[in-house]
Amino acid sequence: MPENATEVTAAGIARLAGVGRAAVSNWRRRYADFPQPVGGTGTSPSFALAEVEQWLRDQGKLAEVPLRERVWQAVAGHPAGAGRALIHVGCALLLVRDRPTAWLELAAAPDERMAALLPQAMEHVLTARLGPAADGVHGAGAPEPAGVHTAGAQKPGDDHTAGGQEPGGVHTASAPEPARVHTPTAQDLLPSVPLLRAAAELAAGIGAGQAFEFLLGRQLDANPRQYTLTPPQLAELMVDLAEPPKDADRAAREQPVRSVLDPAAGTGALLRAVGGPVALYAQEADPALAALTALRLALAAEGPRRPADGTHRAAPGPTVRTGDTLRADAFPELAADTVLCHPPFNERNWGHDELAYDPRWEYGLPARTESELAWVQHVLARLRDGGTAVLLMPPAAASRRSGRRIRAGLLRRGALRAVIALPAGAAPPYGIPLHLWILCKPEPGVRPAADLLLADTSDLSGPAPDASAGTGRPPGGKAAGGRTPGGGRERFDWPAVRSAVLDAWRDRADVEGVSRVVPVIELLDDDVDLAPARHLPRPASGGGASGLGEVRERLTETLRLTTGLVPPAAAPAEPAHRPLTTVGELARAGALFLHSGTAVPGSTAAPVLTEHDILTGAAPTALPPAGQEAPGGAAADDPVLLEPGDVVVPVLGGGTAARVVDAATAGAALGRNLQLLRPDPAAVDPWFLAGFLRGTANHRQASSHASTAARLDARRLQLPRMPLAEQQRYGERFRELAAFEDALRTAGRLGGQLVQGMYDGLTDGTVTPG
Repeated sequence: MPENATEVTAAGIARLAGVGRAAVSNWRRRYADFPQPVGGTGTSPSFALAEVEQWLRDQGKLAEVPLRERVWQAVAGHPAGAGRALIHVGCALLLVRDRPTAWLELAAAPDERMAALLPQAMEHVLTARLGPAADGVHGAGAPEPAGVHTAGAQKPGDDHTAGGQEPGGVHTASAPEPARVHTPTAQDLLPSVPLLRAAAELAAGIGAGQAFEFLLGRQLDANPRQYTLTPPQLAELMVDLAEPPKDADRAAREQPVRSVLDPAAGTGALLRAVGGPVALYAQEADPALAALTALRLALAAEGPRRPADGTHRAAPGPTVRTGDTLRADAFPELAADTVLCHPPFNERNWGHDELAYDPRWEYGLPARTESELAWVQHVLARLRDGGTAVLLMPPAAASRRSGRRIRAGLLRRGALRAVIALPAGAAPPYGIPLHLWILCKPEPGVRPAADLLLADTSDLSGPAPDASAGTGRPPGGKAAGGRTPGGGRERFDWPAVRSAVLDAWRDRADVEGVSRVVPVIELLDDDVDLAPARHLPRPASGGGASGLGEVRERLTETLRLTTGLVPPAAAPAEPAHRPLTTVGELARAGALFLHSGTAVPGSTAAPVLTEHDILTGAAPTALPPAGQEAPGGAAADDPVLLEPGDVVVPVLGGGTAARVVDAATAGAALGRNLQLLRPDPAAVDPWFLAGFLRGTANHRQASSHASTAARLDARRLQLPRMPLAEQQRYGERFRELAAFEDALRTAGRLGGQLVQGMYDGLTDGTVTPG
């Protein structure tokens, strides 16, 4: 294998061939000529990409590798690592976009000559976008000299504690360093030249910014434990809370340039969501991540760093600094119009001892366990008078006793204006309902606000449309207790949450069960507990006593329909011994086609049919695409779209479930952990197929069991050999059973809602015993 050849993992091979990882494992066992590993580990081997592509073509499993896959595999297999490769690509894409003629001239040269000329050209665009590099200072993304550490940045494998605390208690220099992206050298760029050419080709089709977004997104998805991400829908919501748009155009040119700071920038998602001409400021402790953020924001900017006309100033390029924000603030003199922040949670070593007399603690020194309240006060210190900040906070910060004195100070001075509870699944950690804190820096001479907005949207995590739509059953309601089933990131209704949060913030009105404007004096007790759930009693299930009558009527009608769908008495018969075939044999014969799902809600503009939807009979999850929509499908893999008559089965969990796609579900994308069977209607009846796939014995023989879960191999599922007319006779009966099952499910939901509503009404006095 040539030195520095691109390598690919089993997951990458599965993506190239459009199959699951299990299929790749089977190929390695079944085919002696499958390429041998060239790197990686025993549990996660890597293979030469060129050898894999050739083998897939020889086997007829790959016609052509999509361009975006080739570019991503080159990034993932780069000899200097994917992070450094992305920095090289980002610099090249800036050159492609800002100086396209210069790029074309460079690209016409041989690789070595191109690598020699690129640094000067890259330096030109980096200076234009990010400002000149500081003399003698390595920018983010550059290798640091031995013994020199960026302020506050703790590197993996270091024995140093966070914040540059050396062993023995000696504190290192805490000056933040500029995150001007280090211009790669010709020697660094030489192995990257083929990658840069391919990235430029990708950018020609979808745009430089979208090409970088796609590659960065893949890197983040491939290393989920290394990054704490802010979902793009949440980022846009926080932006609108901090600076509500004056009209529908988020990027209106008439808006004046304003300053926006993110002191814990991470991947730059919050600043990426800011629209209009703005001066962006960011600080991030990880130098490599700071470099990627600087490139991401520069590529997202629309115009060059120069005045756009004689009337308005164009936005300057992003200013990104590297360092520990609390210990080494990079912007001590900044008075920003807006601050957006998703701080790290539950940090213990945030600098409590060395920062005990810091002037930022106007509201009190945060306890060692209250790092989030240290971030709150840092944010207020970096706002101009009257400026607005929005922070994503853990729910415990609103109620821990150790923070009650600071919370009381924030209330008395009118700095805290709202606490809004989000549904679980809004952002990592996905299992808890995080809070949004909206703050406003007090203005001298202005009387502090006398109230606090508390809002709770934690019950808005269900699907946007009626979950019963398109399932062939009567419409249902929420589960017992008023909670829509299926909370969590795959069942997250961002449009409903966004609308509820913005309405509550802009109207500042009391809405039963959603929001309440609470006088500050009412909150200043011994606990100063600001958790919205404590001050907002949940509405009774079923809409209160007035809504129980409607629920009862719907339940009565559903039970009547269910009675008519009860299957007739079963006629006993001897076990049938019929000739069998398997799904795999039918696929090889062309009687049906198999597809594996990869889409997740928010990854595509189409609704996504998820595993949860199959198990609960719900409609596909309809969410807006995550982030900016990318032309040509760059934002996500091309999804498998459902067609009427498709049969979909979950591959995890060990239960028996199958769904026949109808006209209402058609057009949705196939979700992750689902297998699609697309039968030829001239050979296989879809309801016949779905019915026999649900047999318990059939599932058992086709499943493999691990220590914690069972996985279904759809190819091993068995079907009896029958003529089409006989299949249709069975299929009609299976269709009737599915309708009966849907009606039972709806009746169960309505019954639970009625029962819980009666309990609530009797206990709160809105319903009398009789």
